[in-house]
Amino acid sequence: MIKTINAAELKKKIDGRSKFRLIEVLLPEKFNEWHIPGAENIPADDLGEIALEKIKKDEEIIIYCLDIECNASNRAANILEKLGYKNIIKYEGGKADWKNNSYPTER
Repeated sequence: MIKTINAAELKKKIDGRSKFRLIEVLLPEKFNEWHIPGAENIPADDLGEIALEKIKKDEEIIIYCLDIECNASNRAANILEKLGYKNIIKYEGGKADWKNNSYPTER
């Protein structure tokens, strides 16, 4: 089962320098506008191929997209789960929730 995380929990992990992969699964244009600090961009449709090359199966992976209605993080989580990744966490609120909480962003 795929776990979820909220904005405050994610901020605490980032501030505490916890070891995890934070992946925005939107297209590069959206990522380049702004993203959550420390995030990397791997679009959902490319995730399967790239994950197998660059992400270890035991790594903690937190994925997010635009907002709670965005389906990209669900697709990405399903892809990772089918590939055998076990430590997948979705930040369902995504970029909209992060910005609503006035947390810092990067460009």
